[in-house]
Amino acid sequence: MNALGKSIAAATMGTVALNLTTYGDMLVRGRAPSSLPSDLAGKMAEKAGLTTLDDNRKSAVGALLGYADGIGVGAAYGLLRSVVPIPWLFGGLALAAAAMVASDVPAVRFGLTDPKTWSTASWISDIVPHAVYGLTTALALESLLADA
Repeated sequence: MNALGKSIAAATMGTVALNLTTYGDMLVRGRAPSSLPSDLAGKMAEKAGLTTLDDNRKSAVGALLGYADGIGVGAAYGLLRSVVPIPWLFGGLALAAAAMVASDVPAVRFGLTDPKTWSTASWISDIVPHAVYGLTTALALESLLADA
């Protein structure tokens, strides 16, 4: 498997870990899922001139955007990692930050959220799954590269 394939595989593992962490949090705390991904999908559809996107499709697009963020950020990291040595812990934290930026900045730009108003619980609900994503992706990639 080449560097891009290994990067995509590692990023997919990280994205699954993020989702497991998020759904586990929802189960433990009994919190509702965030409407932000589907709201963002709706805003993006409107901007693209698609006004007929129903709620179910917005939800699906929102989830797919999350996969695109996770796999895209991880693939880019993996390609960088294939040419520049990056310690896994630093890489994992950088991946966490990059994934948060990739998911949060569009929502902020569309006026759907304002991190300045988030509660501590909201910040934790965003940081912890992204940290799990980043560390899982970095460790998975290290493992895949070691098998080369």
